[in-house]
Parts: sequence; C-alpha cells; structure tokens
Amino acid sequence: MSVKYTFLNSKSLLNTKGTLTELNKQIWGVLNLTPDSFFDGGQYNLLNKAIMQTEKMLEEGADVIDAGGASSRPGAELINEQEELKRVIPYVKEVKKLFPKITLSIDTFNSKVAEAALIEGADIINDISGGNIDPNIFEVVKKHQCPLVIMHMRGNPTNMQQQNNYHNLVNEVVYELSLQVSKAKKVGINDIIIDPGFGFSKNTEQNFMLLKNLEQFKILGYPLLVGLSRKSMIYKTLNITPEKSLNGTTILNTIALLKGADILRVHDVKEAKEIIYLVNQF
Repeated sequence: MSVKYTFLNSKSLLNTKGTLTELNKQIWGVLNLTPDSFFDGGQYNLLNKAIMQTEKMLEEGADVIDAGGASSRPGAELINEQEELKRVIPYVKEVKKLFPKITLSIDTFNSKVAEAALIEGADIINDISGGNIDPNIFEVVKKHQCPLVIMHMRGNPTNMQQQNNYHNLVNEVVYELSLQVSKAKKVGINDIIIDPGFGFSKNTEQNFMLLKNLEQFKILGYPLLVGLSRKSMIYKTLNITPEKSLNGTTILNTIALLKGADILRVHDVKEAKEIIYLVNQF
C-alpha cells in the first residue's frame, strides 16, 4: 500500500466543552479580523463584514471558524494587547449571539486575549507559537478546559523568517512540537491539535519538504491541522499572486489529506468541502 493512503481513514476525537467531535477531515474557515493579513487583510476588519463572511463559511460547510485579530504574515509588526482585544472580543460576542451553535477558534498567542475570548464563549485556542511567546496560555487553556492548537514556529511573525536554519527539518520540527506538547500535558491539557506551521520559520523548499513528510507528524499521536491556503509556497512557486492561488491550494490540500491531515484551515470553504467529498470516495 502506498504511504500516501496510510492515514486516509484515520479518526481522531476532540472534546470541546463536553462534546466529542470526530476530526475526520474537518474544515476550519479562516477569518482575519485584521487590516494587514497577507491575503484578505482589511476585508473583514469591520464587524458587519466579519459576520457576513462567517455566515457564508458556515453555509458552505465550515466545521470551525478560526478568527484572529493579529496578523501573522512574515514580517508583520506585533500589535499591542488592547488593539487585539478591540478587534476580537466584539466579534466573539456578536457571533456567539447570532450563531449560538458555532464552534469558534481564536487565533492568538496572547494569554489575556485568549482568556477574554474564552470568557465570551470561544471554544478553541489556536496558538501559532505553541505556547512559546506567552507560556501563560497553557494555564488559561487548562482553566477553561478547551482544546489547544500547538503550531510550530520559531521566534515571532516579525523575525521568524530569519530563524529557518535546520540540520534535519522534519526531525527538528517534530521534536520542537513535542516539547510544547509536553508542557501542555504537564499542566493538564488533554485536547491538543498539532500544526507543522507551513510558512512559519520555513522557506519554500522547507515547506514542500514538510508536506512530503507530513505522515511523520502522526508519531506525536494528536490530530493534525494544516494551513496551506494561498500561501507563498504556492504563489511564489507558480509565479502568481495569492488571489490566483486557489487551484494550487486545492492540489496541496488534497495531498495533505492523503498524507494524514485531519483538519484543513482554509480561506475557501466551498472548495475545501469538495476536496473532502472527493477524497472520501477512495
């Protein structure tokens, strides 16, 4: 049997506020509440536009909405805590009122933003630093008994692309993720999702190397999320713009599913839903 089909029918369970969810090819819709994200920055930083996009993604089949108030594009400047709260908390309040059954993930590495969002009803914390930037996030997640996404990144968005020197890329990323997973487990966090961090502290060649070896991350024993949507590894390789990179995104997301991904984090929910439907025919 080819390696690429090894994990095609694997299933993982996630406990979100007492509800067990089967993570067998989920779609997380990206919602950037920012003026400067690399693809859709400024499109949804007004509350009414963010709500409209949320509704659209839910109608198209998103299982989770992953909303963030701080840009993590390469070279992005870090914003202050109050600015991030101002972007995120009104959205959390409104979306939970309008869509009470929504599963909402908050993309933040700030423990105080995470705490405030969870108090208002958010369900999951997605930390691109895996707890490295603000270790207090582990205690916040433990307190609220919510799932945590631990992504691999070195440094922060401002300087991460200067920290991509590896002797053995895959082994080092797996090992560094395992260190953060151990810290989370030590404080009592049980529901963990891992993310190799495509585009974070990795160049284009390294991103493709991670994708080629994606099944190796299954050794960690946790559900695997991938965020490949419209990233530079696609549009720089094809010499196109992010706006024209949907086809490339579809191809790489398909490969990721065949190599064991449990969750696709995407800007384009409808197309991701079609990928999963077709892959499920195998």
